[in-house]
Amino acid sequence: MRIGLIGTGRIGSFHAEVLAGHPEVAELVVADADPARAAATAARTGARATTVDGLFTAAPDAVVIASATAAHAGLVARAARAGLPAFCEKPIALDLAGTLAALEEVESAGTVLQIGFMRRFDAGYAAARALVRSGRLGRLHTVRAVTSDPAPPPAGYLPLSGGLYRDCLVHDFDALRWVTGREVREVYAAGSDAGPAMFRAAGDVDTAAALLTLDDDTLVTATATRCNGAGYDVRMELAGELDQFAVGLGDRTPLTPAEPGAPAPAGRPWSGFLERFAPAYRAELAAFVDVVRGEAANPCDGREALHALRVAEACERSRRERRRVALAEFTG
Repeated sequence: MRIGLIGTGRIGSFHAEVLAGHPEVAELVVADADPARAAATAARTGARATTVDGLFTAAPDAVVIASATAAHAGLVARAARAGLPAFCEKPIALDLAGTLAALEEVESAGTVLQIGFMRRFDAGYAAARALVRSGRLGRLHTVRAVTSDPAPPPAGYLPLSGGLYRDCLVHDFDALRWVTGREVREVYAAGSDAGPAMFRAAGDVDTAAALLTLDDDTLVTATATRCNGAGYDVRMELAGELDQFAVGLGDRTPLTPAEPGAPAPAGRPWSGFLERFAPAYRAELAAFVDVVRGEAANPCDGREALHALRVAEACERSRRERRRVALAEFTG
């Protein structure tokens, strides 16, 4: 099949290498707002570089969208109107209205939209999901989610990101729903901009925490920071009446025991999300190819992105208004 890839930045370049090596992808066509970057990616992967208009004119069998966030919704809608299955990196849009408008285009066209929540394809999160459903934990009463970046992104990225809840913790919110099978009922969130001044300038925070209550009264804490000098750290701990398990706890977890003589992690800490989740990124694209070929059901449709964004929106409102926020305040 022929796949069109829009966006050849950091994640787009990774996707290009994965798609170029997939045995079912006979041709990869890439486009980017920066033609030189698209040409470089094409040369490296054996793809063909073109413009976005040229990519749609080429009539690919499916489109992978890894462009700048602001372009996602428009490209999702364009793919839908062209009758093309699409894979889109999160988010569809930075607000609920834009997300809903794009989803209406997809649903009206009857096309496929798969969202890039890669943690659903990570072995640890998949095992946690199975453990919850097996009953080994008994009644689940507490979940702790952690996402810590080793260093802040460039200052220019922050005003375009949507903020720490929408850009970063949204992965935890999706994973939480997927692993537990429950919905978030209400949130109470706080944030700190006490770190680099660029966060204050962008109206963002560099560190955040949220207490979430699920619809079965399970309590969840979700924390994130852009300033974790120890290394990239993504974990989920699930505690039940019978047992507890952790995702992301291993030799490369950047967590050093305080007790004298206790062994430190043996491996080098994860450098970032691409290294930590590389197998999951490959697996989600392989799943998309199977979906396009009609061999699998969509593992993460656009409505999943909407649900996770609603939680992020509730957290942002809670932080700004310093109050508990119910998800029922957000309709759609």
